[in-house]
Amino acid sequence: MEDKGVYSKPTFTKEQAGELTQRFYGVTATKTSSLPSYIDQNFLLVDAEGSKFVLKIMNFEDSKKVTLLEVQTECMSFLRQQGVPTHKAIPNTEGQLLSFEEKDFGQGAHKYCVRLLTYIPGKNVSDCPLTNEDLYHVGQLVGNVNKILQEMVTPNQDVLREEDILWHLTNIPAMEKHLSVMDGEPLQEVVKEVIGLYKTHVEPNLSFFQQGIIHGDMRGQNILVKPVDGQRHEISGVLDFSLLLHGYYVFEVAISIAYLMMRSPNPLDVGGAVLAGYESILPLSDAERSSVYLLVLGRLCQSLVYGRISVEKYPDNEKYLLSTVKGGTELLDLLRSVGKQEVERKWFSDVSKYTAISV
Repeated sequence: MEDKGVYSKPTFTKEQAGELTQRFYGVTATKTSSLPSYIDQNFLLVDAEGSKFVLKIMNFEDSKKVTLLEVQTECMSFLRQQGVPTHKAIPNTEGQLLSFEEKDFGQGAHKYCVRLLTYIPGKNVSDCPLTNEDLYHVGQLVGNVNKILQEMVTPNQDVLREEDILWHLTNIPAMEKHLSVMDGEPLQEVVKEVIGLYKTHVEPNLSFFQQGIIHGDMRGQNILVKPVDGQRHEISGVLDFSLLLHGYYVFEVAISIAYLMMRSPNPLDVGGAVLAGYESILPLSDAERSSVYLLVLGRLCQSLVYGRISVEKYPDNEKYLLSTVKGGTELLDLLRSVGKQEVERKWFSDVSKYTAISV
């Protein structure tokens, strides 16, 4: 099973990124800066006319999966055609959407996939103070993406059924192999407990869950918003399709709730608003509703376990890596102290209120 959290991240310089952009795409960057990233590299480039682009360089392991990268790029295009704001991949000088550069960063020569994307303005949802209305609209976005992708047909759809990535929620039990990273900490017992709850209360019901193509990582850092009227926000972009897969819809909404709760001053208010928005597009079954709380706990545990492993692997990227799990321990404590029954009672009571007022 692949640990996508510990792939070797490329280390191209800003100068090399500018040279790649010129050589592959004929775009001359007058300004190049690094953007936050997890296991890939992202650069913001500006040309002489002021046009902005994002250069995305994949880690060498993911760069080997050419068909999967093509489907991810196709998915972005399909969603954009249906009104979802996503990057547009710009063809290189040979008319191809994917380019490849061979480089040796001290581990032998490897090929890295390079894509030039249109720039999407906006701020990460995680960095914005969101109203409950904003959260509702995030839920609608997640539901809308899932619904639209039901219509996407690709001859290579089988590549999306790969389920050996540790971050997939079906692989919550795989954390057992990595618990040594928390040796001596009380949190280790919490993670063990969550794994057990997943095995007994979620796994037996998977066959009853709705499934299809999902984004796979609808967290706040992959959703961009822009302010409207000084208070509320509107969605301006959906980023990073590197975890695109054929999976369970309820996983998608649980991932969003988990990450949005981490950054919220009122975390217990998040779930109801997001679920209400999501269910306005794709209603969940009783079995799916009953799994959300445990899936949120599972994703929080994954973030804590794999976040620590990644920091050990990439100490230079510690600030970004830890930002993805900030508040995770406190949130786990809160959710467990309140308990599944009370958290669900609040969430689905809130869903009923949103449905009544039709936000």
